[in-house]
Amino acid sequence: MNDYRSAAAGRVRPLALAGKALVTGATGFTGGYLVRALHARGVRVRALVRDPGTAQFPAGWGIDVAAGDLTDPGAVASAVAGCDFVFHLAAVHRDARYSDVFYRSVNVDGTRNVLQAAVRAGVSRFIHVSTAALHNGPKVPADESAPLLPRDIYESTKLAAEELVLAQFARGLAGSIVRPVGIYGPGELRFLKLFRAIANRTFRMIGSGTSVQHLTYVDDVVDGILLCAQQPRAVGQIYIIAGPRYTSVNDLVRATARALGCAPPSGRIPLLPVMLAAGLIETLCRPLGIEPPLHPRRVAFFVRNRGYCSDKARSELGYAPKIDLDEGLARTAAWYRAIGAL
Repeated sequence: MNDYRSAAAGRVRPLALAGKALVTGATGFTGGYLVRALHARGVRVRALVRDPGTAQFPAGWGIDVAAGDLTDPGAVASAVAGCDFVFHLAAVHRDARYSDVFYRSVNVDGTRNVLQAAVRAGVSRFIHVSTAALHNGPKVPADESAPLLPRDIYESTKLAAEELVLAQFARGLAGSIVRPVGIYGPGELRFLKLFRAIANRTFRMIGSGTSVQHLTYVDDVVDGILLCAQQPRAVGQIYIIAGPRYTSVNDLVRATARALGCAPPSGRIPLLPVMLAAGLIETLCRPLGIEPPLHPRRVAFFVRNRGYCSDKARSELGYAPKIDLDEGLARTAAWYRAIGAL
């Protein structure tokens, strides 16, 4: 892996979180938590959103909402102007309804627009949020030196976006790339189907359940992002931000059952027929713009090994995840119940 630290680190002093920050993806799950954390630290926040109607921040926070799309260079430039920090989180994320062209226009071309605007505006720090899912090799736990093997259009476009970011770092833009791992917590609905199936006793394990999964509580991810925005050693670097531990899918399901206060599920479904059905369903639904009820990326949860190491972030940034899996799952289950989802 290339090290771009020398390009800008020598000119960067420790940054206090002060001034104004642009957050793209501010209405998303992680983006919303980041906006809250920045506001709590006294940072003035501008949120770039496609639809201002979705930006329902508390009135007292004084969030500056900038309407615009990542694919519109003019709107992006206006949003970046006057900002000291840029936190780029917005992306199309594993939605089978969208074409590959749309993924590239948002995840790659959109990132290019944000980068160019940040360079012209002379921002102090640019933080690009990518994904640890790029590390798909056999190494577990994977660190930043593990091979980058994108397996779908989302991962391919996230890698292409990283390459654009690293090129700007090499030219002197001060910033970091964050690769978070399995973000979850109150407010995230991706795991609701798993919680519901376990609570309703309809869950069946697909395959052996021996592959590993790694979840990271959203507050810990935000802590890692903010550390990158302040630490001089982070300039030009890539960091995996992961939870305290990874576990087998079997153990994750049992831990989720404990969080729900119910017995762990039993019963299994053979992997091969599910994989074949997932591929066929996605092939039929995608041309119609329909999100398939089952697709290969969903099945991958049960079969791909996703275990990661955050030692680099720990040693260089002082990153220390605080929320263990059992506590995080309990908080998530409590939130699902509070909104009536369970």
